Amino acid sequence: MPEPGSKKYDTRRAKLRKDAERSGISDQDANEAANETLRQDPEYRSRGPRTERGRGPKGERPKDTD
Repeated sequence: MPEPGSKKYDTRRAKLRKDAERSGISDQDANEAANETLRQDPEYRSRGPRTERGRGPKGERPKDTD
């Protein structure tokens, strides 16, 4: 699964932006439209931290996810 920041994610986002710009949407709005489309697609959604360290300082972690 591609995640934000990966090459596949960035390639897909650039294609969506280009398509939006060609359909007459302004540059800034095309950027938002591409981001929103990718946020809604389950294949491109972030899975969250994959390690204990990625969850943050031990004292600040939510208690119910252990």
